[in-house]
This record gives sequence, C-alpha cells and structure tokens, in this order.
Amino acid sequence: MSRGLEILFLGTGTSQGVPVIACPCLVCKSKHVHDIRLRSSILVRSENTSVVIDTGPDFRQQMLIHNITKLDAVVFTHEHKDHIAGLDDIRAYNYVQQKNMPVYCTRLVETAIRRDFFYAFSESKYPGVPEMDIIPIDEKNSFQIGDIPFVPIRVFHHRLPVLGFRIYDFVYITDANSIPDDELEKLKGARIVVLNALRKQSHISHFNLEQALSIMEYIKPEYGYFTHISHLMGLHNEVEAELPSHIRLAYDGMKLAI
Repeated sequence: MSRGLEILFLGTGTSQGVPVIACPCLVCKSKHVHDIRLRSSILVRSENTSVVIDTGPDFRQQMLIHNITKLDAVVFTHEHKDHIAGLDDIRAYNYVQQKNMPVYCTRLVETAIRRDFFYAFSESKYPGVPEMDIIPIDEKNSFQIGDIPFVPIRVFHHRLPVLGFRIYDFVYITDANSIPDDELEKLKGARIVVLNALRKQSHISHFNLEQALSIMEYIKPEYGYFTHISHLMGLHNEVEAELPSHIRLAYDGMKLAI
C-alpha cells in the first residue's frame, strides 16, 4: 500500500445510530465509548488526498469531531438516506477551498442526489447552496482520486446494488447481504477487510454476524473488521470476546495506519 495511507472510521453504526432514540436496552444505555456509534462512514487519507466514503446524517458532526479541514472528494456506496443525508454540509468546504466538491457515484445515486438536493442544481441558485461536480462511477473500472486508487466491488443490499471499494489491499464493504462470486474474487489477497455485520439475528438486507464471519473465513484476510453495527449486536466488549483474535468490531474514531 501507499506509505502514509490512513483509514479513519467516522461512524460504525447502522441507520439509526447507537444509541437508538428512546431505546432502553443495555447497549443504548451504555456509556462505554465503543458502544456509541454514528452512522457509517470512513475517511481515506494519504499524504496529499482526503476522501470521505458516504456523508450520512452525522457528516457535519464527524468532520467537527475529527477536525477535517481539507476534503478533496466524496465517494458514495449507495443512495440510502443514512449514507447521503449530510451532503448539504459540503458547502463549508466549498467556501474554504473555493471550488466545487467532486462527488463520485453511480447513476442511481446521482438520481437520488439530484432529487433530494434539487436546490443545488437549480438554474437560479440561492447563495450558499452546496456546489458539486458529479463524476459517474463505472462499476467495471477502477478510478483514481489524487494518489488514491479505488476498485469498485458490486454487492447487493437485498435487491439494491451497492458499491464496496478496494484500495490497494484494503477492502471496505457496507450495507450488503450478498456478494456475487465474480465480485468476491476482488476481495482475495486483501490484507484488511471491513464488512458490515448488523446483528446476530438474520436480516433481509444485511449480513448478520455469522454470515460476515463466514465471508472472513473464506477470504482469510490478515485483519478483519465489522461495521454498520446495530444495538442488537450486543455490547462491544462482550461481542469482541467471542470473535477470532484477528477479527474485531470497528468503532467510531478507530484509525488504521496502512
């Protein structure tokens, strides 16, 4: 991998985050820092380039928590609200960096962005709206943002196509419950694999813990991490105690230095 590449987990929670509003469960009442999860997102940062994958509802908060003063691009996995809702707040970077924000996404995601943030594409724009340049992702081809290469991995979130990404020998996949065989091949040889694992019980559109562990066993990465975790998974420390030593639960603020 490129020297100095860092992965920062901005959020590791599912669509409702953890704690869930009004939930009295042990996880939601926990004060342990690893049991508090914002919506899933990562920052990929090299010496010269900073890229966020997904801007969920907590995007602004995440940027402030980690003092992210420079952002070169946004990459989207899919169009669900817990992954795109915070896009409006790129306008802070528009102002500071004095340029449009490059936004990499599929045509399906572009359609959702143009619908949900219609005011950003109006012929007569209100001053201060987010300014972006949408760059379509061709799922069959890799692309480069600055000095960071991205290889798309097409997975499925029930029936919805979602993109994961391989960056050198690091893989990030969220919101999936199936990976086609030809796409699964793209994970082979990866040293670090991040995969969604929603809870222990089965789910219609997410891998549960058992399924995620099965994929890790098939890929055999040196290190594996689970993300997009719900309060139904259980307490962070108790679940980790049940996992193989090379598999961990990701947590908000965790950094991987590559």
